[in-house]
Amino acid sequence: MIAGHDDAPAVYPVRLRPTPLELASGLTFGADDQAPRVQMRGAPHPRAAIEELLRAALARPPCLVSFSGGRDSSSVLATATAVARRDGLPLPIPTTLRFPGAPGADESEWQELVVRHLRLPDWDRIEISTELDLIGPYSGAVLRRHGVLWPPFSYVHEPILERAKGGTVLTGAGGDEALSRGAFSGCRGRGWLRRSNLTTLAVALAPRAVRRRRFAREPQPPSPWLHRHVEAEVHRLGSEWRGRSPDRWDAAIAWWWRSRYRANVSASLDLLAADAGTTVVSVFVEPTVVGALCRHFGFRGPASRKAAVSELFGDVLPPALVQRTGKAFFDEAVLGERTMAFAAAWDGTGVDAALVDLDRLAEEWRRPKPDVRTALLLQHAWLSAI
Repeated sequence: MIAGHDDAPAVYPVRLRPTPLELASGLTFGADDQAPRVQMRGAPHPRAAIEELLRAALARPPCLVSFSGGRDSSSVLATATAVARRDGLPLPIPTTLRFPGAPGADESEWQELVVRHLRLPDWDRIEISTELDLIGPYSGAVLRRHGVLWPPFSYVHEPILERAKGGTVLTGAGGDEALSRGAFSGCRGRGWLRRSNLTTLAVALAPRAVRRRRFAREPQPPSPWLHRHVEAEVHRLGSEWRGRSPDRWDAAIAWWWRSRYRANVSASLDLLAADAGTTVVSVFVEPTVVGALCRHFGFRGPASRKAAVSELFGDVLPPALVQRTGKAFFDEAVLGERTMAFAAAWDGTGVDAALVDLDRLAEEWRRPKPDVRTALLLQHAWLSAI
């Protein structure tokens, strides 16, 4: 984050280290009780809050934007470009990881559309082959320095961070959550009394104990590598957390911001940025921006992700980008030969057998595409073996 940045080495907070259950399940649970509360009172318009952050980042060149071509990173790049041109600051440099061997991660058409629309003279494209394997050179270096971090794929920013020494890296991380549709989003305009809206509202307005019981009955993705009682506990904790979510959109976003999920994302990126001698600013999780979004969209929240992007960034983005749907998938880029070879030869060490069924985990890791929720376990097992 820009605020509070100094030259002291960053330290990953002990309280955010993955617990044994988080390590085994690949999920995070609960809140970070030490995170400050989001301040909504007196917050500016979200665009003003975002531009203030971007102005500070642009004044600390080189200012690179981790740019995938998705709506969130494109919104950050487009707004930073507008601020730079308006205020006479150096233009941001879109920096893109490209994966020729991973067709599902290809967003080159969207990337080229945005860069062409913004008329940016510089665009750094980094071709990646096997460097970002889950236990490849970048990940391995991070694991040796810091141990296992959550999320397990934080290291994928390393090629970009190392290019911004002394400067700033902007990311669109957190946009999915910070611009999400709320339970009351459908309560607007004519015809909002549809059955789907009423069902959603009924769940949102139910007592939290009722919501927890409802979520507990919902089918969850199986975690066959966990012992049955451990999987049940993971399901219980997830249902309890979802059931605690406030009814109002603004309160729910502020509640999400204090989650261990969000706190870990921020802490991991700050740690790796400090290693590289740079500063990372994830615009949509900066507390000033989150507070501004909460105040602006209020209890109902935006009507949709597309509506939020259109309202906040439609003036600087190409219209087709605002309307796009779908996202790229990067599993092929991180589950490479090193990872699959280690998984195939794994001898059962480095994993807590009290939580994990070792035979079932080995079976999972022999699949062509292992469940990404086992990534932390695989990194932990690898680190234990070296």
